[in-house]
Amino acid sequence: MSAESSPGPAPFWTTPEFPRVLPFAVFLLIGSLAGRFFPGSEYWFYALKTLVVAGLVWVLRARLPEMEWRFTASSIGVGVTVAIVWIGMDGLIPSLSDLYDRVSTLWTGRPPEPQPVDPPWNPLAFFKNNPALGWGFLAIRVVGRSVLVPMIEEVFYRSFLYRMIIRPDFLEVPLRTWNPMAFAGTCLLFGLSHPGQWLAAIVCAALYQGLVLRHGRIGDAMVAHGVTNGMISVYAISTGQWQFT
Repeated sequence: MSAESSPGPAPFWTTPEFPRVLPFAVFLLIGSLAGRFFPGSEYWFYALKTLVVAGLVWVLRARLPEMEWRFTASSIGVGVTVAIVWIGMDGLIPSLSDLYDRVSTLWTGRPPEPQPVDPPWNPLAFFKNNPALGWGFLAIRVVGRSVLVPMIEEVFYRSFLYRMIIRPDFLEVPLRTWNPMAFAGTCLLFGLSHPGQWLAAIVCAALYQGLVLRHGRIGDAMVAHGVTNGMISVYAISTGQWQFT
């Protein structure tokens, strides 16, 4: 190899993609293990992934300058609007699995086999003999959804993925850049990641992305996302509508 040969690619952990993808990927990976080992493991694994990913975000925070909360009237207003839309659309639009079953029935002429339905995520009911533990898991869930999830999801979808679709060296793309393919792609992927509320999720993603495009910051979308999830959590707990947790 000559001294003038170009160096190989940089290790992935040194790239700008790494801190924006890793926390999101680890959150999904640990979450995929929930409920697979023993009754109630979904609660323990949610706590585990929250703590692990919070640690990752803390370690990587210096490499994520855009991960900065921005409290504005528009971010709070969008957060409230999305929460109302999310709750209001519950049960009005078939889930993706329901749509698949309908198409399959039309295609084959046979109704789908009944599938087991997972119980709602309700630690107060599961740990009714240990209320302190139940409330502890519920608190972790609310904080995780209202603080940690907005941070990792908005950085992944709005900072990384949206700009990566536009250009591989995504840091060179200003956050205010409008691109219809990137907009549609990130909204669609966000919708697919919420199969039970896919249409509300698409609306949600569009509004969050609109905040980023308007202000040129991720922090406004983080605040909106946090307000949305916080309001939905309060609604679920206060009304017993545990499907929203």
